Amino acid sequence: MKWLIASDIHGSAYWCEKLLAAYQAEQADRMLLLGDVLYHGPRNDLPDEYAPKKVIAMLNAMKEDILCVRGNCEAEVDQMVLDFPVLADYAVLCEGTKMIYCTHGHVYNTGKLPPLHQGDVLLHGHTHIPAWEEHEGYRYLNPGSVSIPKEGSWHGYMVLADGKFVWKDFEGNVQHEMVL
Repeated sequence: MKWLIASDIHGSAYWCEKLLAAYQAEQADRMLLLGDVLYHGPRNDLPDEYAPKKVIAMLNAMKEDILCVRGNCEAEVDQMVLDFPVLADYAVLCEGTKMIYCTHGHVYNTGKLPPLHQGDVLLHGHTHIPAWEEHEGYRYLNPGSVSIPKEGSWHGYMVLADGKFVWKDFEGNVQHEMVL
């Protein structure tokens, strides 16, 4: 199965359109969203074309393809308008014998680990900074932000297929690759 993984859309219709175009171009089977879908948050400037209602319509149109975890900007009212679950604190993917613990990053992160075994992956967004770090016993991965990248990083996403993670920008340029 091919997953397109993204985080931190923050209500940007402009960047959500680019994300959905990438989903089609990648011919992914499913999309995993790591939270902060609609609201921009009090610490962020408004992203390009901030239009949560447009984002709602775009994502609801593909509700059967989306797995989403709750970010620190999600609220019960978001679930009332989105036709796919958005309030789970985490999701788990399996890749061979490794577990990929998917969460937003505001609760569980490298400073407060969820239950992981040797070789597992902690995958989260929240920081808006792409990451691929080896830690003792686990790997930490972050796709960065779709709409509000920080620390000079790119607007982008990652793909997981056949045990390989690939970070890309919206021009299709590969920024990094990692094999599990």
